[in-house]
Amino acid sequence: ALLPYVPLVPPGALPGKVTATTFTLERPRCVFDRLANASDAVWLAVAFADASTTFKNPTSSTDVPPYEGLPTARAYMTLETAAAAYSCSAPGPAVLRVGVDTACDGRAPCNGPLPSPGPYRVKFLVMGCHGPKAETRWSEPILLRRARSPSTIDPAPARRSS
Repeated sequence: ALLPYVPLVPPGALPGKVTATTFTLERPRCVFDRLANASDAVWLAVAFADASTTFKNPTSSTDVPPYEGLPTARAYMTLETAAAAYSCSAPGPAVLRVGVDTACDGRAPCNGPLPSPGPYRVKFLVMGCHGPKAETRWSEPILLRRARSPSTIDPAPARRSS
C-alpha cells in the first residue's frame, strides 16, 4: 500500500538539522497504525535523489541494501524499528537523525555518515515477515551542507563592541 505520508525535514530552527553528513527527519507518528502489526518493522530507505525512481523494495529483510553499498547501489536502508515505536501513543523523540553512526564495524543496519552533499530522498517502508506491506511517498530532495573552502573564511573577522 502507498501511504500519503511524505517524510520531512522539520521546519523551523533545530541545532544540527542539516549538516555536511547528517540530516534530521520528523518522526512519523500515527502513519503506520492501520497497516502494521506488532511483529512488523519499519525501515528508512535513503537514496540519492536521482536513484529514488529506480529503487526496488527488498522482498525480505535479508535483501535490504546495506549502507556499505551506497556508493555503487546509490541507496541503502537503515533505522530498522518496530512499527509500534511509531504508533500514536508511543513515547520517544520527535525527530530521527540520519547519518549519525560514526563506526558501523560491519553492523547491520548501519546509519552511517552520508558521503556527499546529495541531494538525497527518503521514504519509510513497512516490512512484514512475508516482505513489504506499505510504504510512504519519497521525500523532496534533501541537500546537505557543503564545507566552505578555508580560503573563503576571513581570518580576522571584524570586532564588534558590546
